[in-house]
Amino acid sequence: MLEKAYRIKKNSDFQFIYKKGKSVANRQFVVYTKPNKDLEHFRLGISVSKKLGNAVVRNRIKRAIRENFKIHKEDIIPIDIVVIARQPAKDMDTLQIQASLEHVLKIAKVFNKRV
Repeated sequence: MLEKAYRIKKNSDFQFIYKKGKSVANRQFVVYTKPNKDLEHFRLGISVSKKLGNAVVRNRIKRAIRENFKIHKEDIIPIDIVVIARQPAKDMDTLQIQASLEHVLKIAKVFNKRV
């Protein structure tokens, strides 16, 4: 589980990142990023629409996304990140979700140079 300090919860924070941040996408995910000067770590917001499925499906996708960020916790620069799941994500297993998410995060350049 990611600690509270790593989460974006407020709607106003989400809206600010949507408006001022940069976005990159692949078929399964859209990732919005906004530099974060105040904190020394990243913050993560996750959005999974009800159109993707019932609560079980949505929570499975969110767990897989959170797990991926937990694995790469040390490798991510201090930045605000919002991940939006798209329709194809609902048919993927955890490893496929992680591979797809890593792909889009590399495009977004959120990793330190080590990765």
